[in-house]
Amino acid sequence: MTDSKYFTTTKKGEIFELKAELNSDKKEKKKEAVKKVIASMTVGKDVSALFPDVVNCMQTDNLELKKLVYLYLMNYAKSQPDMAIMAVNTFVKDCEDPNPLIRALAVRTMGCIRVDKITEYLCEPLRKCLKDEDPYVRKTAAVCVAKLHDINAQLVEDQGFLDTLKDLISDSNPMVVANAVAALSEIAESHPSSNLLDLNPQSINKLLTALNECTEWGQIFILDCLANYMPKDDREAQSICERVTPRLSHANSAVVLSAVKVLMKFMEMLSKDLDYYGTLLKKLAPPLVTLLSAEPELQYVALRNINLIVQKRPEILKHEMKVFFVKYNDPIYVKLEKLDIMIRLASQANIAQVLAELKEYATEVDVDFVRKAVRAIGRCAIKVEQSAERCVSTLLDLIQTKVNYVVQEAIVVIKDIFRKYPNKYESVIATLCENLDSLDEPEARAAMIWIVGEYAERIDNADELLESFLEGFHDESTQVQLQLLTAIVKLFLKKPTETQELVQQVLSLATQDSDNPDLRDRGYIYWRLLSTDPVAAKEVVLAEKPLISEETDLIEPTLLDELICYIGTLASVYHKPPSAFVEGSRGVVHKSLPPRTGSSESAESPEAAPSAGQAAEQPAVIPAQGDLLGDLLNLDLGPPVSGPPLATSSVQMGAVDLLGGGLDSLMGGSGGFAAPSPAVPPSMGAPLGSGLGDLFDLTGGVGTLSGSYVAPKSVWLPAMKAKGLEISGTFSRQVGSISMDLVLTNKALQVMSDFAIQFNRNSFGLAPAAPLQVHAPLAPNQSVEISLPLNTVGSVMKMDPLNNLQVAVKNNIDVFYFSTLYPLHILFVEDGKMERQMFLATWKDIPNENEAQFQIKDCSLSADAVSSKLQGSNIFTIAKRNVEGQDMLYQSLKLTNGIWVLAELRIQPSNPTFTLSLKCRAPEVSQHVYQAYDTILKN
Repeated sequence: MTDSKYFTTTKKGEIFELKAELNSDKKEKKKEAVKKVIASMTVGKDVSALFPDVVNCMQTDNLELKKLVYLYLMNYAKSQPDMAIMAVNTFVKDCEDPNPLIRALAVRTMGCIRVDKITEYLCEPLRKCLKDEDPYVRKTAAVCVAKLHDINAQLVEDQGFLDTLKDLISDSNPMVVANAVAALSEIAESHPSSNLLDLNPQSINKLLTALNECTEWGQIFILDCLANYMPKDDREAQSICERVTPRLSHANSAVVLSAVKVLMKFMEMLSKDLDYYGTLLKKLAPPLVTLLSAEPELQYVALRNINLIVQKRPEILKHEMKVFFVKYNDPIYVKLEKLDIMIRLASQANIAQVLAELKEYATEVDVDFVRKAVRAIGRCAIKVEQSAERCVSTLLDLIQTKVNYVVQEAIVVIKDIFRKYPNKYESVIATLCENLDSLDEPEARAAMIWIVGEYAERIDNADELLESFLEGFHDESTQVQLQLLTAIVKLFLKKPTETQELVQQVLSLATQDSDNPDLRDRGYIYWRLLSTDPVAAKEVVLAEKPLISEETDLIEPTLLDELICYIGTLASVYHKPPSAFVEGSRGVVHKSLPPRTGSSESAESPEAAPSAGQAAEQPAVIPAQGDLLGDLLNLDLGPPVSGPPLATSSVQMGAVDLLGGGLDSLMGGSGGFAAPSPAVPPSMGAPLGSGLGDLFDLTGGVGTLSGSYVAPKSVWLPAMKAKGLEISGTFSRQVGSISMDLVLTNKALQVMSDFAIQFNRNSFGLAPAAPLQVHAPLAPNQSVEISLPLNTVGSVMKMDPLNNLQVAVKNNIDVFYFSTLYPLHILFVEDGKMERQMFLATWKDIPNENEAQFQIKDCSLSADAVSSKLQGSNIFTIAKRNVEGQDMLYQSLKLTNGIWVLAELRIQPSNPTFTLSLKCRAPEVSQHVYQAYDTILKN
């Protein structure tokens, strides 16, 4: 009989009967009763009242019964935490059972019971199971650590489980290794700052050894972990690739894609001249092709990934065009994706094949697919110049079919072909004009109107054709109205005598009768141009148009590199980085490909930095308090990005005078200012005699190496507010690392111990980089000095004021809270010196309303002393010049979250008041930067 009988009871006193059966002496009856309980629980009935009775059934050596009871326990422990404690003893006992299956079952269930009260009792059994002699128990225990970390991270760290997990990476059993890697990766994801998976060549070697022998999911965990490793040179990258390549022939598509991800990433480091590089390219094609013989859903995922791979390295699949030809029974989503890849792979060698195939598709029945096929023919014409003629004749054949949507799509792509190859295929215009009446879609109508306006001088009845569109002007879509307005103005400028009435008609329709602001504005511009200066109108409206580029839908290169690091995940299907669709407070770490070997651009060189077009890097705004996405995203939670800020893309064009006056003499004009010293790496002082003074100030014997100003300690938490604990402190920055320097004083009558510290979310993600180490208990009237290292990869939330930090400190007496303001200059990074050209362009690029002016009073330093003092705190002077007796210093600094601040400091020799102008894309920072200037210069 099947298990369905357990679901059929509807008696009144059901719970009561079950209670009696659960307490029965007969084992079989007990088991039946537990099955009924589980069945009721599954269909959503509340059987929590039976908790004590079910827990009593745990004391059994029947594995099936034990599993059922554990299942019940997982479900109800959260709602009955006090009862769940009753089960703890049995867990502890089961973890020492001679049967490894029972030990593993106990540990697995412990991890699933998310009840804080119980977790502490589970540490001992878990510690034993992590060192169990049976690998099945060890691998289960490894996953349990990750689950426990999710419930209580502090407990896991205090108990030393993370170190035990790291040891398991060198376990003899491959499955244990895989689970340890999976657990550490999971924990590392929720704590991007912790360097848990400290991968080095030795541990990588162990992972690669385990890779051959563990299950497919274990292989995926290990491959994903390998993908996060950065080999030290191309030889190491090659040896890893050689050992990962056999995974390409695995039957599981997830393993294949994870292997492809590792290879695509490490190929960046291999020189293209290597024989191995060519071999690897050849080896990558067959597995990708094999993925396309799976079921349609898997094919789609594979195709979305192949789309990325083809954009990054088209040479991998250039000979595999035939695989992407569409089958008659492919679902539409697979067809459209295959078409996309076909066009990406189209080249002179295979264009004939591709065109024949596309022409075939254009006669299919699926309208969406046919449209895309016709567009594809046009895209091929634009991509492969030699094929343009064949493409145009194919399109003409399709127009002759007179199928409405085919004609419309063909006209849209022919317009693009005209833009790419002007004065070549205009002979087809007559054919296009014959189909004018059948066009009913805005895009096709707009394209046709553009063609008529652009080639009006070659079309005898152009005015009649355009006039026919004017009759229903107000019923047209905006796109068509705008196009019609421009086309008629073009026609007027080419044949002014015949079309005067027509142009007046369209201008009055556009300006007086229309309520669309875009249309009205364009109408008025044309009206004024034509009435004031027809010659200028001709130059504007009939100007030479730039040729269109071939691939308009390529993914932007930095995003593509990031997506390659996410092959085989949801990001590679959406073609969006995880930060765009993953919500929550976990910092999404931005991944990027390793720098190419042999390329002249090192990762640090400013020239290699992306140009301004890529807004993705622009951390312009600090997210507002309580803004969830702000928490996640807007501050780059990865390591600080080196390289200059985002300026306008024109910067890369060499020394263009971007400002036309104003700051331009900065670039070496007549103003006799000193050339700035070369950029100084953070670990070295400025070159001696550079006018910036010796940064090290070795003669003064100052403790802080980089000379950054440290404020004296002040009391943050008075003893009367914290039961006798007094905390005073300050913040400092030394050689690139930030620390919070604390003095803890015990003014109570009892000993204090067990200190810990935690920060609330804050504007710049400041967080402790290590636990608060107070090595011995703090006796009454004793003080201890501690330097707590900080990092900036914590959770982010905009505070008011911006530099507010809320801190909680715990000891054996209680938890105490206080807040303090940190000086912003501890966040000024060492690579904040902007290149001059970039400084100019950025200054111009930041809108004027973002500029703020401040007065620094009672400061009697010379310009050189100011420059030297500020450089000690990572405010770098880019240039200095003298204008009418006053010194102007142009300076840049960069915050840990990538925000740049540009400054102009005016110093008059006799006047103790300096004027500071600050420009920044996040103006809310300016006030605090001014305070930093004020503090540094006056101390």
